Amino acid sequence: MNEYDSKRIYDLTKKINYFPTDNFKEANCYILNTCHIREKATDKVYHDIGRVKKEFRNKQKPIVLIAGCVAQAEGDVLLKREKYIDAVVGPQSYHQINETISKLEKKIKPINITDFNVIEKFDTLNSFKNTDNNISSFLTIQEGCDKFCKFCVVPYTRGTEYSRSINELVLEANQLVNNGAREINLLGQNVNAYNFNGKKLSDLILEISKIKNLKRIRYTTSHPRDFTEDLIKVHKNCDKLMPLIHLPVQSGSNKILEAMNRKHTIEEYLEIIKKLIKVKPNIKFSSDFIIGYPGETNDDFKKTVNLIKEIQFINSFSFVYSARPGTPAFNLNKIDEKEAKKRLAEFQLIADNIKNNYRKKLINKTTKVLFENKMSISNRYFGRDEFFNSVIVEGNHDLIGQIKDVKILKGNLNTLFGEIISNPNENNYAA
Repeated sequence: MNEYDSKRIYDLTKKINYFPTDNFKEANCYILNTCHIREKATDKVYHDIGRVKKEFRNKQKPIVLIAGCVAQAEGDVLLKREKYIDAVVGPQSYHQINETISKLEKKIKPINITDFNVIEKFDTLNSFKNTDNNISSFLTIQEGCDKFCKFCVVPYTRGTEYSRSINELVLEANQLVNNGAREINLLGQNVNAYNFNGKKLSDLILEISKIKNLKRIRYTTSHPRDFTEDLIKVHKNCDKLMPLIHLPVQSGSNKILEAMNRKHTIEEYLEIIKKLIKVKPNIKFSSDFIIGYPGETNDDFKKTVNLIKEIQFINSFSFVYSARPGTPAFNLNKIDEKEAKKRLAEFQLIADNIKNNYRKKLINKTTKVLFENKMSISNRYFGRDEFFNSVIVEGNHDLIGQIKDVKILKGNLNTLFGEIISNPNENNYAA
């Protein structure tokens, strides 16, 4: 979501003649858009500011503005601790960035704008075109979360759930497709909680799928509590919807899930998986995991390991529990740090082995790849297949924006390498 927000900030600042640069050393305004999910996010802010201070030591100081969730959560602390920061702007207030920059140009500082006016934000963003011209583009459809998992800062930095209107989203989706997008990834902190006047995520997917030149649709990130029957059904009925679902589970232990206030059980989670496989047999899954949550025993950890072995997630994103200030879990007794790191290393080794075994099975199989860009290496093109695997091929003509059948020749944990084939064997497609 930060990538979508950053690009919309670019669209905003262009209106006051501030344009993005690839070299921050040339900038007269430095905007750092931040995430606050893990503990080191704030430290990264100070590190980046230190880098800017060092570069501009003998130059005119640029405007320094911190945006995003760290700004929302720790705005006053940031301004007090680091005088080099001129302003903080929360994720629901970045439509006010132009006004903020104008004030800073007049030496009015420090400025703290951390309101939760999400309606005003999107009203502002809807008033001008989204200029993102990537082949695969993001579209924020929903923000905030009402689930209040005890470890999570999202309800406190992004607010409660808010869904944009279908008309707004279809208009923006058409803008993206007209800009060249062939794939749209629908975004939300709890994306499948999307609900605008009774219209759900499944309705939005079907509506957007009508856009002529749009080839692929994805969505992230989902919550098991909101994975309704209509959303399961749309995976059967919409060919443009890709067969990969990112469905965070966080733990394989019901005891830990209850402690986290996740509001679902492992049995319910597995039932969702079962239903999705029934309607889409080739569907694959990825997930998020928190290792070492307060109260996690070795038995709880083993249940998490057993879960990834059972489902065979093709991607598993795992982290040691990070206590976030202001969350209900912040003051809970942490498990031993060395033990938590040991479990994480064990978990990631198993997850990597599962991923590696899955990728080995793709060798000599055919997959459909949407090519996104040409690499700096001559005649090499980068794209992603239906399961979001990165694929690189060599091509003698422009492949950008095209979907091609690719035979996978080799690969590693991060990238697959293949060749374009003209007459694929329908029985040899990757699944």
